[in-house]
Amino acid sequence: MAEFLGLGITHYPLLAGTDEHMAGLLRWTLTDPDIPESAKDPSTWSSSMQREWGDDGGRAAAAHHRAALVEGLARCRKELDEFRPDVLVVWGDDQYENFREEVVPPFCVLAYGETEVQPFELMNKRGSPNAWGMPDDTTFTLHGDRAASLALADGLIKEGFDVAYSYAKRDGAPFPHAIGNTQMFLDYEHAGTEFPYPMIPITVNCYGQHAIARRGGLARFAEISGEQLDPVGPTPARCMDLGAAVARTLVAGDKRVALVASSSWSHAFLVDKDWHLRPDTAADQRLYDAFVAGDTDTWRAVTGAEIVDAGQHEMLNWFCLVGAMQELGLPLDWSTFVTTDVFNSNKCFAVYK
Repeated sequence: MAEFLGLGITHYPLLAGTDEHMAGLLRWTLTDPDIPESAKDPSTWSSSMQREWGDDGGRAAAAHHRAALVEGLARCRKELDEFRPDVLVVWGDDQYENFREEVVPPFCVLAYGETEVQPFELMNKRGSPNAWGMPDDTTFTLHGDRAASLALADGLIKEGFDVAYSYAKRDGAPFPHAIGNTQMFLDYEHAGTEFPYPMIPITVNCYGQHAIARRGGLARFAEISGEQLDPVGPTPARCMDLGAAVARTLVAGDKRVALVASSSWSHAFLVDKDWHLRPDTAADQRLYDAFVAGDTDTWRAVTGAEIVDAGQHEMLNWFCLVGAMQELGLPLDWSTFVTTDVFNSNKCFAVYK
């Protein structure tokens, strides 16, 4: 009989950069000419946002935010090492990496085997040095398990859950950073270069109606005016169903499996109603309170439209985890919730065991 550990972490890309650049997304947003000047005026912001922003554009607050994130990651890595997994199953979003115009599946099992990843690719494009001072062209090996990945895809299809699968990443596209950053941050001290555990990545179409329309990422308001939206992504309830199906497929095996959700929660650059300036912390807090209380009914009742309205697109990865934990009856052992107004997204860390 398989044994399980559940983890929830962030793959926040700006954590891989220096403190000077951690508020870079907000600085970029403030240059959007279609955002009202009154909304961009710091004197109109909440007191907490003004404190974080300070008189240095968030540079001093970045060190405190980094410390909180590194502490959460260290707790998760400690639990991982004590559990000694045979494999990690990681749910992470695909942000216009493999999911492009040719095909956008709701879920895809990546059966890659050993893969070389360039962890600083995003930071290099944004002009930020990496936080470790390592060469820009540093690579690490992501240890995949092709046989186990295919067995999981096969089992899910037999279970009646039709998933896509992939043998190789798209040529000319970056490796899905939700997966690469998971290895980098769970091995934070070494930027992912010494992580020993193999992974079965499952990429989720978290961006749904914005997957192609916004190329899974940042957009100016002029660009999204009158945009042609894509079909919606999988619903939160369907993601919970996937998590449960993964658990059922694996439970009869003999492996020690860590099930990992990798994403931050509400993202400022996806909250259209608030001019992309800050995450929807009220929506996140509502789900976090239910999360801590074990109230899975509240999570299952969330609609895709509510997810998009709150900029919680990437939380679909966490819905997969919650569904798996509910199926296994694994209790929440520890969690912490790190909020921010300035650093793009709220972050949650969790351990189920």
